[in-house]
Amino acid sequence: MDIAVWLQDLGLERYVGAFSDNDIDAAVLPSLTGDDLEQLGVTSVGHRRKLLDAIAALRVGTVPSGPTTASPADQPAPPPAQGERRQITVLFCDLVGSTGLSARLDPEDMSELLRTYRSCCAETIARWDGYLAKYLGDGVLAYFGWPRAHEDDAERAVRAGLELVEVVPMLPAARLQIRVGIGTGLTVVGDLVGSGDAQERGIVGESPNLAARLQGLAAPNSIVIGPATRRLLGDLFELRDLGPVEIKGPLGQQGGGRSSQGGDQAPRRSTRLAGQAAVRAQSSLQAQPVPDGAVRL
Repeated sequence: MDIAVWLQDLGLERYVGAFSDNDIDAAVLPSLTGDDLEQLGVTSVGHRRKLLDAIAALRVGTVPSGPTTASPADQPAPPPAQGERRQITVLFCDLVGSTGLSARLDPEDMSELLRTYRSCCAETIARWDGYLAKYLGDGVLAYFGWPRAHEDDAERAVRAGLELVEVVPMLPAARLQIRVGIGTGLTVVGDLVGSGDAQERGIVGESPNLAARLQGLAAPNSIVIGPATRRLLGDLFELRDLGPVEIKGPLGQQGGGRSSQGGDQAPRRSTRLAGQAAVRAQSSLQAQPVPDGAVRL
C-alpha cells in the first residue's frame, strides 16, 4: 500500500511528508489513534475525523501481520455511508466558565488548555466505545449506539460522563469544571453533510438538543440525564429526581414527557446524577461500589 497515494485519494496530500518522516507504513497505519494524528501535526478536527474514518475502513479489510488478542468482531466497523434510523444516547459535555478563562489566559495558553481537555474527552469517550461526533467550541458531542450499538449504551454514556467529571478537574491546567447532559431517543444519524474540512456526520432527532439543554441544568461537575435514559438505566445507579423542569426549544416528544401540540413545551421530568468529582469536592456524600457492580452516589 502506498501511503502517499492513500493520502492523495483523501485529499490530504499535505500530510505525506509528516507520515514519511515518522515512518508510518501500511503495517502501522491501521493502529493510528487520534492522539497519534495530532502528534503528526494533523491539527484540523475535520482532517483527523476524515483520517480516522478512513483508517477504520482499512481495519475491516486488514489481516493483522502479527499475533493479536482481538477477534474480528472486536474490530471497529467503519461508519455507514448513509444515515440510519437508530436509538442512540447522546452525551454533551461543556466547560464551565470558559469565557472567563479566555479573558484571563493568553490565546496560546487557552489553545493548549482546550487541546488537553479535548484529548481527555476523546480518550474517555473512546474507552466506553462512544463516537466523538464533533467539538462545538468548548463543548463535546458524543454518540453511544452509533456506529456500533450495545445493549448498555445508556449505561456506557453515563459511566463515560462520570469518568469525565472526575478526570477533567484533575487535568494539569486551570481548575476546570464541566457540566454533562445525556439524552436518549430515536434519530437518523450518519449522513455525510458539508464538504472539505467542514464535512461531518449529521444527526436528525431531538436527542442532541435535549442533551445540550440538560447540560445547562447541571451543576458544575455533575450530570443531568433525560427520562428515556433514566428508564434504560434501571437500578444501576441511585439517582436524585429534579422534579418537573421546563426544557425550552423545539424538542418534540421524549420519553417521560410530551410536547404540546403547536404550543409551548410541556414540563419534562429529568434526573440529576451527581458526579464523583463533585461528591469529593463537597465532602457530603461518598461514591461506593455496591454488590451488583453499580455505583452508589
